[in-house]
Amino acid sequence: MKVARAHPLWLAYLLHRLSGLGLALFLPLHFWVLSYALNDAAKLDAFLTLTEMPLVKLAEFGLVFLLAVHFFGGLRLIALEWLPWSAPQKTWAAAAVAGSFLVSTTFLLQAI
Repeated sequence: MKVARAHPLWLAYLLHRLSGLGLALFLPLHFWVLSYALNDAAKLDAFLTLTEMPLVKLAEFGLVFLLAVHFFGGLRLIALEWLPWSAPQKTWAAAAVAGSFLVSTTFLLQAI
């Protein structure tokens, strides 16, 4: 019996989620550094000198890799959504929407 998690599409799913998480963790730091351009140019210049370090260059490579993986993973998802679906795929999608509605309605009823 094969393990479902060894399937290439499961690995694509996992990589897409992890790349999104990595980008989400990076963006606040990126915006914080960009705020130096508006508020303190000397701090920005001091921070930018760090970008010459080999470890930072390697991290930039990793960031570009995460961006590319997330981009192409998104294209894969768009293809799944826009290309014709089989009947079982439609049933599972409808069940997911119904389940989401059930959970959110339960939350709403508890909140009011």
